[in-house]
Amino acid sequence: MDWFAMINWQAGFSDGKFLWVEWHFWKVIGWLGNVVFFSRFIVQWIATEKRKRVVVPSAFWWLSLVGTLLLLSYALFDRRDSVFIFAYAFSWIPYLRNLIIHRRHKKAHVECPSCSVMCPPPSNYCFACGAQLDSRDT
Repeated sequence: MDWFAMINWQAGFSDGKFLWVEWHFWKVIGWLGNVVFFSRFIVQWIATEKRKRVVVPSAFWWLSLVGTLLLLSYALFDRRDSVFIFAYAFSWIPYLRNLIIHRRHKKAHVECPSCSVMCPPPSNYCFACGAQLDSRDT
């Protein structure tokens, strides 16, 4: 075995494979789904570390939704495995619901007329400057 073949074998380039995996379009979609789905934990961890309290940012739910849909498409169109399909068939529902709730909550915030800080929906007074907030009729 020459040195180039040895390097290719050690790096997982053998028999037309990379890292001992035979790659095609749906395999890339499946791995992309895994990467996106895993990255949501990193996003949540960073957000929690920044605020020094447990935080679940909307990016976590977006990554969950995209990762689930990628993995579901991989399961449906490549693997055709009923267990794999069922694992991702309905998990997108709570992710989408959480994004809707997050959007509604964000839109319900009230801007302080004195200091322009966004205050949570049930607030009567600004937590930053103490100014009275206009009440909204919803």
